[in-house]
Amino acid sequence: MISRTYIAKRVADELEDGQIVNLGIGIPTLVPKFISDDKHIIFQSENGIINIGPAPKPGEPENPNIFDAGGSPATIKPGGQFIDSAKAFGLIRSGKVDVTVLGAVQVDAQGNIANWIIPNKMLVGFGGAMDLVTCAKEVIVAMEHTAKGQIKILDECTFPLTGAHCVSKIITELAVFHITDHGMVLTEISPKTTLDEVRAKTGAHFTVADNLKVSQIADEAVEV
Repeated sequence: MISRTYIAKRVADELEDGQIVNLGIGIPTLVPKFISDDKHIIFQSENGIINIGPAPKPGEPENPNIFDAGGSPATIKPGGQFIDSAKAFGLIRSGKVDVTVLGAVQVDAQGNIANWIIPNKMLVGFGGAMDLVTCAKEVIVAMEHTAKGQIKILDECTFPLTGAHCVSKIITELAVFHITDHGMVLTEISPKTTLDEVRAKTGAHFTVADNLKVSQIADEAVEV
């Protein structure tokens, strides 16, 4: 669980004041918990909440009518609104969403993302991801670097794509990659990893930025 909250905290640091941000299911739904007080970000959930907040704190009552895109309990911030699905997708398709943060089953060096089906296995389905990767101004993938030892960052996705050439950043518990016109660039690593480990767990060619950074996120900042 620590790796998941680390990723969410790192994504929160990436977001900018004034942005409208859509959050996919899984790790992305943890992001609102880590937004600093000096940032005013409007989080939009495709199930029809504008200005969705983090999950209720332990001991706080849960409102069964307020839940995130994955169906988990959530809160709504002052000034937030409930809208129907048609309006939610109208907002997404209008191009007004600055950033969408999505999980992925696979992502590759060309910025392709696969997150809606694993062949011969049952998944939830593609939901609104195909609209989001097409219409959002920026697509950030927030996911664990591997899945039960299986490499998820590849030179080319092998699963059916959700979107092509749409991902700009990949944020995992080990590293931050930028997808550029010249390929995938490693710009940051976690303080708990090494460049050799990142190379061993990444199935795509990448270059290392001259100013490669070590993340400053402290361990205690990501404890659950």
